[in-house]
Amino acid sequence: MTEFKKEISERITTMDADRNLQDAAHNFLRASTSPKYSYNFHWLDRPIIQYPQDIVAMQELIWNVRPDLVIETGIAHGGSLILSASILAMMDMCDAIEAGATLDPATSKRKVIGVDIDIRAHNREAIEKHPMASRIEMFEGSSIDTEVFAKIQNAAEGYERVLVCLDSNHTHDHVRAELELYAPLTSVGSYCVVFDTLIEDMPADEYPNRSWGPGNNPKTAVWDYLKTHTEFEIDKSIASKLLVTVAHDGFLKRVS
Repeated sequence: MTEFKKEISERITTMDADRNLQDAAHNFLRASTSPKYSYNFHWLDRPIIQYPQDIVAMQELIWNVRPDLVIETGIAHGGSLILSASILAMMDMCDAIEAGATLDPATSKRKVIGVDIDIRAHNREAIEKHPMASRIEMFEGSSIDTEVFAKIQNAAEGYERVLVCLDSNHTHDHVRAELELYAPLTSVGSYCVVFDTLIEDMPADEYPNRSWGPGNNPKTAVWDYLKTHTEFEIDKSIASKLLVTVAHDGFLKRVS
């Protein structure tokens, strides 16, 4: 496996230097945004609204980081919450097998916290009826509201390894405020993943009914945040491996 992973690293370096391949990936992202390609997919029967590449990336990231808590801003249909919860459940199962113990989900500490300004009734009902529901805790309200954040901060008490995903309102100011609040919850060696940084590289008229666009989006917020937060750095190897991802410059690794 060591040799196999070395080959992956070498391939990524080669792909980074392949301008035609890079352009093809970018062109696909541009062409597939308006048709809502990312709306075609589910995770364990819940719509996830992510590109398949980013779904795989999050699975790898959660498995490698091995968090006991995942915090996500933005819930929508709940597919991402279910994805995170299911990987945590598999981690518990594998830990139990390795320890020669009987798996008791009721005793598991690992969970997912989700926050959304509007958790629609049909989505809440579907998430609460899902087999992964026992691992999920949801809060309704703006992710940057101080009272809402205080509740999330309280719910996160006692967790040692935390991974954060930001995927709610995509304006610069909102994401910048989220980073100030949630990024510090990220444990050293883990990640704060900022989705939809691709907006910076899309045409100015790509989001006519939205308040974000080039110059005002998650990527500009990330760049601004990193100016004064050297405890994080962009792990470019993840996006380079994926080629097609909505999170170029969005995989922030906490290094100190």
